[in-house]
This record gives sequence, C-alpha cells and structure tokens, in this order.
Amino acid sequence: MKRLLIVEDDQAFAATLSRRMAKQGFDTQMAHNATDALLLARQWHPTHLLLDMKLATESGLELLNPLRQTLPDARIVLLTGFASIATAVEAIKLGADHYLAKPADTHTLLKALSEESPLESELDTEEVMSPERLEWEHIQQALNAHDGNVSATARALGMHRRTLQRKLQKKPAHR
Repeated sequence: MKRLLIVEDDQAFAATLSRRMAKQGFDTQMAHNATDALLLARQWHPTHLLLDMKLATESGLELLNPLRQTLPDARIVLLTGFASIATAVEAIKLGADHYLAKPADTHTLLKALSEESPLESELDTEEVMSPERLEWEHIQQALNAHDGNVSATARALGMHRRTLQRKLQKKPAHR
C-alpha cells in the first residue's frame, strides 16, 4: 500500500490533496505543522510525502533533513507557491526528490511521486534565461534569504516594497 503524508498548513488545500490522491490509490494522512509531520512520519512510516515549503511560521526546507533521516526510502516532493530555481536546487540538496509549484494537477503530482530519477537532471539545461526570468530568480533568492519578508527583501535589493510586490506578481515564462 502506498502511504502518502501531506504536510500542508492550509487545511482546506490539504483535504483537497488528500481526496485527489486517495482516488489514485494512496492511503493518506495529513499534518498541518512540523511537529505533527515528524511525529506521523515516525509512527506511520509513509512511503511518499507532499511537503509544503511554507508552513505558517515554519519552513518545509528545514523539515527535509529530519524527514529524510526518518524515512530514507520515502519519495519526498516539495510544493511551493513561490517556485524558483534557487529554492529547487536547495530543496534537492536538502533531500527532496522533486519540487513542484502550486497548484499542481493530479497528473503532475503522480508523476513527481513516482519518478525514479531526481529533479537535478531537469535543472541542468543549456537554455539561456531571459533577463526577466533572471531578475525573477534573483528576487526569489533574496526573498528566500530574508525568510519571505518582502519589506526586508525590498530594502536588500534597494527597491520600494510596492515595486517588489508588483514584480512578484508577474512571474515570467521559464525562458
């Protein structure tokens, strides 16, 4: 039986994910914070995890190492509303098997949960990023370095907070 632990602070979204994945043959459990996630991981031994990157006041990235130590063979997929190459690389280094931007459709989730190869090969592309995409990635790195604090990130980047907020709302295409 495939056991899926969903670690997501948005309870409505977690319930939706749980229903979607149960229809695909997963036995699911939900945790809404880091403490519950680690406790369930130790007691229930899931084979798969969907882990939100931002858990209220906690970071899913900080959970990757203890989860990987507890569940060395589990398939861990990090979900985030603020996808960037910088955080994807960091997630893979910390132990995630895959990294997806929210919202992800059921097919994409299933593929990420079942793939055998890590995401790193997808990141090693020869494509040159557009200036807009490069700026977006730089902003995401700065935002990550300031724990998602938009005001602190704006100060560090030398721009007005509202300008940064506008840029964050306009995610450029991958190229």
